Amino acid sequence: MFDEAVLTAGDIMTRDVAVVHPNTSLFQAVTLMAQRRISGLPVLDDGGAIVGILSEGDLVRWHEGYTERQSRWLDMLAEGMEIAPMFLQGIREQHRKVHSVMSPNAITVTEETSAREVAHLMHTHHIKRVPVVRDGKLVGIVARSDLVRALAQKLGEQGGATEAVPAGTLNEALRRGRQHMAN
Repeated sequence: MFDEAVLTAGDIMTRDVAVVHPNTSLFQAVTLMAQRRISGLPVLDDGGAIVGILSEGDLVRWHEGYTERQSRWLDMLAEGMEIAPMFLQGIREQHRKVHSVMSPNAITVTEETSAREVAHLMHTHHIKRVPVVRDGKLVGIVARSDLVRALAQKLGEQGGATEAVPAGTLNEALRRGRQHMAN
């Protein structure tokens, strides 16, 4: 559906990208994600190069790096048992920075990459967003919602619809599409 000659990552990307650094606190990162209503953030080093992605999935899996003993203690904590303060402090210190949970080695594209190729990368690698770089520096990001908006726009052009597709999340776009079809 995406015509390679027409739509590129540069055409559909979000340019105002929220980012974090490896030593950003998880609290700050999670707060930023909640405020911006986004599900992932590129992680940049001090030079502005992408070193990873922090996603909701990474946050859900943050505990996987624990040893069996640590996991047992965390289970006990979850059950309401008292845990040694020194152990808890160690866990907080070790796991409260973005670098401790982010996914390294982010897949990136350039502005010239076709929307079709971006969609293929997302599908093949089971990812939900792809940073867009120029000369190794972040210039935007393409999320699944950007692809859905572009697809809706293309379908609207083919169907003769003149209505613009409003911004929003993937779920909101799909819900609007279902409502429009029901009417």
